[in-house]
Amino acid sequence: MIFIDNGLAIQLKEARSNTGYSQNDVATILHITRQSVSKWERGIVYPDLDNLIRLSDIYKVSIDDLVNKNSELKSQIKLNNKKIKEQKEKLGKVNTQLYQNTNEGIFLLILVLASAVVPPIGVVLPIYVMWRNTKYNSFHKTIYIASIVVVLISLWGTAIFINDNWLEPTHTEIYRVNE
Repeated sequence: MIFIDNGLAIQLKEARSNTGYSQNDVATILHITRQSVSKWERGIVYPDLDNLIRLSDIYKVSIDDLVNKNSELKSQIKLNNKKIKEQKEKLGKVNTQLYQNTNEGIFLLILVLASAVVPPIGVVLPIYVMWRNTKYNSFHKTIYIASIVVVLISLWGTAIFINDNWLEPTHTEIYRVNE
């Protein structure tokens, strides 16, 4: 077993003894096992930050007094505080890139309108454009409306094309003109 710095372990054991609690009493208050308290006091593992705060309340000792002799735990607490501060800063910033998709909105709208020229492509491509469209695009609703209209017109054009070429082909006769 690897033992860590005993500074915190000694402080925890002394603070518990000073308050008159047994390991079992502390474990019951914290809703953990007695073995966990024993491991803390023997220096096998550290209590997590939540339990450390609760221990300081139970023992009526500040966290600084508990941690005072443990430089590794102090550095860990400083590192955790730094990470928390960085996370708060990240959460505070709004991702403005989501709201600036004007170029993509214009591109999608042009793509939908251009696909109307070739009916079979005009059936498939607007469906992709509707899937790619987000509410942050500049022409969000216009792209949906244009896509639906282009799909309907392209379905009609494709139906006419299929009907004229394969279902009911017309017979074309060529007559020679005498001059």
